Amino acid sequence: MSDLNLDSLLGAGDDEGPRRRSRGGSRASRARSRRRQRRQRRKGFAAFFVAMIIIVGVLGVGGYYGYTWVRDVAVADDFTGPGSGEVVVEIKEGQSAGDVAQTLVDRGVVASERAFVNAIDAAGKTASLQPGQYKLRKGMAAASAVPLLDPKLRMQTTLTIREGLRLSQILEQLSTATGKPVSVFQKAAKDAQALELPSYAKGRLEGFAFPATYEIAPKATPDEILASMVSRFNDAAKDADLVDSAKRVGRTPLEIITIASIVQAESGSVRDMSKVARVIYNRLNRDPQMRLQMDSTVMYGLNKFGIAATHEELKSKSPYNTYARLGLPPGPIGNPGDHAIQAALKPAPGNWLFFVTTDPKRGITKFTDSESEFFKLVEEFNKNHGAG
Repeated sequence: MSDLNLDSLLGAGDDEGPRRRSRGGSRASRARSRRRQRRQRRKGFAAFFVAMIIIVGVLGVGGYYGYTWVRDVAVADDFTGPGSGEVVVEIKEGQSAGDVAQTLVDRGVVASERAFVNAIDAAGKTASLQPGQYKLRKGMAAASAVPLLDPKLRMQTTLTIREGLRLSQILEQLSTATGKPVSVFQKAAKDAQALELPSYAKGRLEGFAFPATYEIAPKATPDEILASMVSRFNDAAKDADLVDSAKRVGRTPLEIITIASIVQAESGSVRDMSKVARVIYNRLNRDPQMRLQMDSTVMYGLNKFGIAATHEELKSKSPYNTYARLGLPPGPIGNPGDHAIQAALKPAPGNWLFFVTTDPKRGITKFTDSESEFFKLVEEFNKNHGAG
């Protein structure tokens, strides 16, 4: 026992061996660790690669569907070509391009709202859409439909009402132009409130259906058409400062329009109008007052047409017979234009009491303040007119 050494009992003699094994085991452990790390890195890379494939796949699928959606929005359903047949489409007041697009789709003109909106946006004409009726075709390419909605192509009738026509003549022309019976225009002409006649018109349209060129839409009612003529008169009256200007010449607005209507009927040309107006004023203002003795007023009262009344016609009991009655007739005998109204407000200076349109064909009118000279002018008229 004494020979035994503590180290041997404690395994001191094997110390080198275990340490070598320990070092050897440590190297193996590190190798295994490195292998595990390599395997983990390979697994991580594989997981990353798989994840990337999945992400790319998702993005690819999403991108495809996104592209399809964008394509469907940007390239809307559309017809090709100019279409066929005829479709009348109405654009109403206040409608947007989208509203019009819906109407066009409903009427079979274009294939989709988007196609039309895209086309009109591309043409820069969204703001140019105006109310009215337009002729288009069924099955049109949207780009072909846009130019046909130009306001200049609206379905409408252009009618020019010339100066001096009587209301009865105007209503006949409106009936012919619109295809509506004269009776519906006659009825509308009596509705002073709907027509918005000025108060001084005393409820009568004669004299206030202003002569001008009018664009008449197919669906326009007689009330609307006549109201537009009154509106045009009101504009002219405002431009002429009719109410105040009438006061300055000592007349009412109705009297001015009555004088203007006689001037319009009696004048051979525009250049004579202010002189004819002066003759009327000179006779009305004379003391004692002279009768106007205008054939045009006599013929109006008899509902006849002509430039010279016969002796029998001059015996008429009509209030429009200015040969038999003093002063102006009860109201206008026609519908005067701007020139006649201006002449009634601003008559030419002069002492004339008579005038005769000695040559109606050439529109020559002569003026005088002498009764004897007047009779000579009448003889000249009769000669030219084939009456003497």
